[in-house]
Amino acid sequence: MSYQREGTFCVHTTGSRPKLVVSADGCGVVTHAGSRLLADLADATGLTSAFAGALCQLRPRGTGHDPGRVAVDLAVMLADGGEAIADLALLRDQREVFGPVASTPTAWRVLADIDSAALGRLRSGRAAARELAWLQAAETGRGIPTSRASGRDLSGLVLDLDATLITCHSDKEQAAPTYKHGFGYHPLPCFLDNTSEALAGLLRPGNAGANTATDHIQVLDAALAQLPDTHRHGTEILIRADSAGSAKAFLTHLRNLREQGIHTFFSVGYAVTEPIRRAIKALPERVWHPALEQDGSLREGAQVAELTGMADLAGYPEGTRIVVRRERPHPGAQLSLFDTDEGMRHQVFLTDTPYEGGGSIQHLEVRHRAHTRVEDRIRCGKTTGFGRFPSRHFQINAAWLELSLTAIDLLAWTQILLLEGELTTAEPKRLRYRLLHAAARITRGGRRLRLRIAATWPWRNELTTAFARLTALPCPAT
Repeated sequence: MSYQREGTFCVHTTGSRPKLVVSADGCGVVTHAGSRLLADLADATGLTSAFAGALCQLRPRGTGHDPGRVAVDLAVMLADGGEAIADLALLRDQREVFGPVASTPTAWRVLADIDSAALGRLRSGRAAARELAWLQAAETGRGIPTSRASGRDLSGLVLDLDATLITCHSDKEQAAPTYKHGFGYHPLPCFLDNTSEALAGLLRPGNAGANTATDHIQVLDAALAQLPDTHRHGTEILIRADSAGSAKAFLTHLRNLREQGIHTFFSVGYAVTEPIRRAIKALPERVWHPALEQDGSLREGAQVAELTGMADLAGYPEGTRIVVRRERPHPGAQLSLFDTDEGMRHQVFLTDTPYEGGGSIQHLEVRHRAHTRVEDRIRCGKTTGFGRFPSRHFQINAAWLELSLTAIDLLAWTQILLLEGELTTAEPKRLRYRLLHAAARITRGGRRLRLRIAATWPWRNELTTAFARLTALPCPAT
């Protein structure tokens, strides 16, 4: 509180903080204590042992740090919010909590030794750990959450593919100019909408095409390989993407997967071309239906209609349908000349969900629009590793991306298996602030090492409950 009087400036304080004497001689105090939860969960789901087996060839003499354990520690560090390999020092300098952690040069060597074959083994290890985590979720009565749209549960699993741009501020191998006039990489990840798990990701040069069918096929196949067999072959799987996923070759590949017993369906964006514009103009007003919000209520100023039969879909899988949504544009929206002329913003998508049992076109449209949730997953992923790539070597950065996806999985499994309430859907930033970055004291007594969370920490009960649930996790046979 301040005021000015007779040319002088006076300051009156309304409160004060306690005066402190700061020194660097504390003992038994640890920070980021909640991140031990992630390290223990990696052990409980078999991720640590799977990575140890995947990278055992990188440790020929059986001495030094286990490369698999180094990879897990790097994933824990990324989940905790670390941005560079040197940030591993936070875990290493708290040996009483995290045990022996590799030095920065050792971690660099492990990453440098992960070639394409080792990367494939890491992915297999992630799939094995995922299967165990899902079995634990089933045995604890939690199960895999359902994806939702228009206020309804969606059956089966929902996979979202979407590319993103990563700016590189130095000259890195295969970094290239991007279509947005930047410079860097153009990775293509795939997330599971049900759980926010990062199933797969492909690191690509910055000039990689957004709608490259071969890249979409490669990422989708890698994502499907991450699903446990009982879910990959016994569950409906919806694949969502923006218009970059509308390539005929990609959608034909999706349809052909049914011959392998994988029940895939698609919902992908589609470009508003001149033939589509003519078809939209030809639609009678009576065929337009009110659009829906994500909670199932009516969306004001928006309507949907079906264009199937009015557009040429030759070469697309049999049963492909085309749906259009129009909506009053919000202020600042980028509109085409067609949208400006019509006074409405138009968006089109393709789906092969059949008429029978698939729901109304309003439901299909809001189900497709829920694909935008992947943008939040990508934004959070960029704070969990793949927003910054550490090396000028492409192969090291590809390994870094895989460990970043692992870190995202660890956070997702923590929410599925160990947390409740609002924390089950919290973004990584909130989890770090409330749980992972909690401070604690290390004490010894009765031949036991105790981690004592501060009694005044607002989320101490949530954190201690999560540790208790971790201890009680079953060990199902796989």
